[in-house]
Amino acid sequence: MSFVFYDTETTGTNTTFDQILQFGAIRTDDQLRELERFEIRCRVLPDVAVSPGAMRVTGVTVEQLTDPSLVSHFEMVRAIREKLEAWSPAVFIGHNSLGFDERLLRQAFYKTLYAPYLTNTNGNCRTDCLRMAQTVALCVPNALAIPTNGRGRQIFKLDQLAPANGFAHEHAHDALGDVEATIYLCSLMADRAPLLWENFKRFAQKQAVMDYVLGEEVFALTDFYYARPYSWMVTAVGPNPENRAEVLIFDLSRDPQDLMRLTDDELASTLPVSPKPVRGLRTNAAPIIHAYDEAPSRLRETAPDLTTLRHRASVIRADAGFRERLTAAYLAGREEYEEPLYVEEQIYSRFIDNSDQALLDRFHAAKWSERPSVLARISDDRLCILGDRLVYFEAPQLMSDSARHDHEVDIARRLTSSEDAVPWLTLSGAITEATDLVLNATGEEASLLQAHLDRLRQQADQASALLA
Repeated sequence: MSFVFYDTETTGTNTTFDQILQFGAIRTDDQLRELERFEIRCRVLPDVAVSPGAMRVTGVTVEQLTDPSLVSHFEMVRAIREKLEAWSPAVFIGHNSLGFDERLLRQAFYKTLYAPYLTNTNGNCRTDCLRMAQTVALCVPNALAIPTNGRGRQIFKLDQLAPANGFAHEHAHDALGDVEATIYLCSLMADRAPLLWENFKRFAQKQAVMDYVLGEEVFALTDFYYARPYSWMVTAVGPNPENRAEVLIFDLSRDPQDLMRLTDDELASTLPVSPKPVRGLRTNAAPIIHAYDEAPSRLRETAPDLTTLRHRASVIRADAGFRERLTAAYLAGREEYEEPLYVEEQIYSRFIDNSDQALLDRFHAAKWSERPSVLARISDDRLCILGDRLVYFEAPQLMSDSARHDHEVDIARRLTSSEDAVPWLTLSGAITEATDLVLNATGEEASLLQAHLDRLRQQADQASALLA
């Protein structure tokens, strides 16, 4: 299977409400030799307030944001999807992609009425170079040079990690430049930590994870929170009956017989308490799992001995009733889901049903003049809202004057909302950010930031005039 390394440059760091401005990707063979590359940029959407801090990092100018020679966001996403589907099936990899780039990519697909889960459906799977590097630093400490900050904390940011390991990262924060840096790091890890690299590839695949965790009596799980590693010796309780992509696992540092004595209510109140005896393992999110002998040395030194671990695992695996009680207690302890307020946040609220998906396929195959009539037949209210926005952004001439005016007013209200009342960046927040940055900037950076500040102020004046 080939690899697709990818990266995005964006209007900000809010993966729900910001947008991709630049996308870059390189397809390689299984030896990480380049086969093909792809790069595209687009204009900024009219309902997005751009973060001046993000523009300072990427160097994107006001002129680039609105360059009429660039495609629209919709056309960019359309081109990205066409290319990635042509490259599928593949293993998709970015640096912090599971926490950032993939979320933005899913939102981009969702907002443009495409199925959002391209990177982990139809034979595709995904993993993350950041988590790989963190794992290599933990398990094979000399394989990579890991820079540190003034407090001695390890730094895994791509623009510092790649140069520390010999990569001339002259184009940091350019999508293709960051993709090249990611491939370089993965090549180093494949060469210097080959057993871990094989694990990363193997467990990028959901079914391989499922087969392993359900079949292995004792194994190790590692995860990272704020770049700090946490590892556990665990055994499987069983699949989550409400989520086919999740397996519940038991922390074998706990004696299961202590929990067996508890009533159902006591068990339900115990499971959420840290350190949690039961947690969910997402089989489709490239978990970091190891055989006992390959577990981080620190974990093997502090965990119970292997004989004890195997005995505790066998107690759990032999008692179906206890596993059912653990599963019920775990499910009962979850927070009740509440439908998010804004349509952008509702991407995970429910799957798109087959009839609506068929209509979306027709929507993308149709001409713009035909698309509004297709949208009118869709039942999912999320898709109706997003589709109506798309028509306004891409073909406003198909709308009545009053409908266009309603969209203009809605965007003005959105951008001028009270900064503390909404989850997206407003013009007021962006102006404050730009003003603070300009004060400490010099030279070209000061000019770039001042231009963004001027544009933000102009947008604010226009929105206020529209709402007056």
